[in-house]
Amino acid sequence: MTIRLQYDCSNVDWDCVSSILESVDMAHFEGKVHKIAFENSCVVLFVYDDDELIGFGRAISDYAYQAAIYDVAVSQAYQGKGLGRIIVSSILKSIPQCNFILYASPGKEGFYETLNFKRMKTGMALFRDAEKMQIKGFTE
Repeated sequence: MTIRLQYDCSNVDWDCVSSILESVDMAHFEGKVHKIAFENSCVVLFVYDDDELIGFGRAISDYAYQAAIYDVAVSQAYQGKGLGRIIVSSILKSIPQCNFILYASPGKEGFYETLNFKRMKTGMALFRDAEKMQIKGFTE
């Protein structure tokens, strides 16, 4: 395994991004939608094994004091090897002056707790498809 980290959106296979998200049961769209989302993020990180995209994550921020992490995903074959930790830690180091929020996929909260994230008591969400997000376990 030869891991390579890439901190920009050049030469990314956006359909592969979509496929990885789908394979780990996360929200996914057509590749071109993910391209827009990542290109409009302040921090991006793509993880490759040689030339194979195997993971990624991104953050949006005001660069002053707030940031949100999105789309942290690692291909199933590479999970459990510390790559998710590398992705999140790299994002945190990129804008260290910020507070970070995120919402974890149900069942993945423990992973973020190992990175010192705490559960929020006042988190609120307004989803376009509220019923779907409730069924998936994101809302009450």
